[in-house]
Amino acid sequence: MKFSFLIENKTETSDIVAEHGLSIYIEARGKKILFDAGASGLFAENAREMKVDLADVDFAVVSHGHHDHTSGIPLFCDINSKAPVYIHRNAFRKSYGYENGKMDEEQCGIEWTDAEKARIEDRLIYTDGPVYVTEDIGITGTVAVDEDFVPTEKFSYYDESGVLVDDDMSHEQCLVIREQEGLYVFSGCSHRGVLNGIRACKDMFPGERIAAVIAGMHLYSATDDDRKRVVDEIASEGLDMVIPVHCTGIDAICDLKAKLGKNCIVATAGKTYTGESTDGSDR
Repeated sequence: MKFSFLIENKTETSDIVAEHGLSIYIEARGKKILFDAGASGLFAENAREMKVDLADVDFAVVSHGHHDHTSGIPLFCDINSKAPVYIHRNAFRKSYGYENGKMDEEQCGIEWTDAEKARIEDRLIYTDGPVYVTEDIGITGTVAVDEDFVPTEKFSYYDESGVLVDDDMSHEQCLVIREQEGLYVFSGCSHRGVLNGIRACKDMFPGERIAAVIAGMHLYSATDDDRKRVVDEIASEGLDMVIPVHCTGIDAICDLKAKLGKNCIVATAGKTYTGESTDGSDR
C-alpha cells in the first residue's frame, strides 16, 4: 500500500502547489487508483513533479459531486485513455452551500461543460450501492446514516421541477482497500459522517479491522461536543494511521493529533505514505 497526495489544502514542498480540494494517487493490490481530481488541472502538474504517470492509472473514483474533487476528471480522461471512472449516479446535482444561513450565489457541484461530460460519458460507471472492483477493493456507494445523524453543513439543489430541495449528499461514497493489516478507508469530505463511512466499509468486509482512515472529515463547522464525540470514536478504533485532510478543520486535526500522537499524520500535497511508515516522503 502506497498513496501520494497530489492535491491537498496545504503543502510543505516548494515545487508542489496546494489548492482547496483533494486528489490522492494510490498503489495497492496490484492496482493504480486515482481518488478524486482536485479543483483544477493542478493535480496533473503535481503528478508530473512527483513522477506519477496518470496514464498508467487503472481506474478512478470520485468521492462526491462537488467541484473541488471533480474538476480535474475531464483532464484525467484526456491523459489516461483507458481507466473507468466510478461516480455516484446522483453526483451531478447542482448543489448550493450556505454561509451564515444564506444560500451561496454560486453552486458548488460539478462544473464540467456539456461537451466535457459527453466526451467522457463512456468512461463513467455510475454507482449507487456497494461495488467490488476486485475482491479486495470496494466502493461503498451511498453511505447509510444513523437516524440521529445531523450533518455539519447544509446543501440544496433544484430538482427537475425547479423546486429547491435539500441535498442529502447520497452521492458521497468511500473507497475501501483490504490489506493484510486491515482496511484502508478513503473518504473525500464525509458529508454523511466519517463514522458512518467507516461503518459502511466494515459492512463491505465483515470481520475486518480498520487499519487506516484517510479522509476529509468536515468537522470544521461541527459543535465542540460533536467534534469530541467523533474524535473519541475514531480513537477507539485502535487505528494504525489516521490522516485528516482537506475539510477536516484545524481544531479537529489538533484534537486527533493530541489523542493519537504519531498515529495521526498531518499530510500535505507532495507527500507519499506507505502502510508501514508514519513519516511521508516528498517523492
